[in-house]
Amino acid sequence: MTDPFRRAARIATVELSEILQISEAAAAMKKAGRDVISLGTGEPDFPTPAPVIEAAHKAAQAGETTYTATVGTLPLRQAIAADCERVNGYRPETSEIIVCTGAKQVIFNAMFATLEPGDEVIVGAPYWTSYPDIIGVCGGKPVVIATTAANGFAITADQLRAAITPRTRWLLLNSPGNPSGAVYSAAQLQALAEVLRDAPHVGIIADEIYQHICYVPYTSFRMVAPDLADRTLIVNGVSKSYAMTGWRIGWGIAPKRLIEAMIAVQGQITSGASSVSQAAALAALTGDQQLLAERNDDFRSRRDMVQAALNATGLIRCGSADGAFYLFPDCTATFGKKTADGTRIEKDADFCAALLQTEGVALVPGRAFGVPGHFRLSYAYSRASLTEACKRIARFCQSLS
Repeated sequence: MTDPFRRAARIATVELSEILQISEAAAAMKKAGRDVISLGTGEPDFPTPAPVIEAAHKAAQAGETTYTATVGTLPLRQAIAADCERVNGYRPETSEIIVCTGAKQVIFNAMFATLEPGDEVIVGAPYWTSYPDIIGVCGGKPVVIATTAANGFAITADQLRAAITPRTRWLLLNSPGNPSGAVYSAAQLQALAEVLRDAPHVGIIADEIYQHICYVPYTSFRMVAPDLADRTLIVNGVSKSYAMTGWRIGWGIAPKRLIEAMIAVQGQITSGASSVSQAAALAALTGDQQLLAERNDDFRSRRDMVQAALNATGLIRCGSADGAFYLFPDCTATFGKKTADGTRIEKDADFCAALLQTEGVALVPGRAFGVPGHFRLSYAYSRASLTEACKRIARFCQSLS
């Protein structure tokens, strides 16, 4: 106990996510001269729209480079409210909106502001890798519900009912989902809402960051359960839809009492989000929205191409995905087989490691998302990269014996 830099117990098991570890390993291989195609990260290959960049430039030149209100600038919160009304059919008050440094901070703020030690948060697996760690760092306990491809990787009403206890504080939903691409239908959300009406002590966090990357009719949780708005937090942002990952702007929409608690947390961590980035986000929300549909169509086409190529290998079973820009294929048919150098594949991590070393294609094993036997592939990359990666994956599968 003499080390002043010893880790606090709250982060004893928290490490850099496997997604980032694999991405960094792939980058190191590239730097060493290897021909590597990384399909591991969830970042659109589209550029940030030019008008957005121009708006940020003008804001900086105009002196909009000082602190903003911790809750976010009023013009941006007004634009978020208007956008929510246009897209989802309800208009929150600006006092019900907080702007954060990315959607991840929205979730962290809410958890840190509300969880007591041992409080439970229900999440469905597969889940985004940060969810369990955020819950744990904030003192909570993740309660993981296993979903299956057969039910569209969605939590069922029966599963939710069975998972709720007196210690349950939140249900955390993600639709469209990362890594599965699953989208909850209105009927599925309505069924969950019925269960939640009988559990008034449970709040709902609906992570809808991929809302505009969706290939089926989309329903926000608050659209099907407006009566539960007083205990719902909607999470969204500009990172994925507008290709603005590095600008770090996300927001939360919730009852004022939760927003005030989240402001208190944020005020002691980052204060307000970047002033210039908020000006950029304002331009994104108030500018031409046609690019959203155009980019959505492009992502859908890439999905179809990659899905067909993976299924053609004969060893990878790849269902479709209704949103986001990920596929979550099953690679269990490769288990027990050997690579050309004699390496035996026993699990998803072995498959991904061997593929990276043999063919230079970086994927993320399903264990990182709580569902072993799968891997996540992001198709938010150029068609040339995706085509070549699929050729290499097929060649790798053919080489197994």
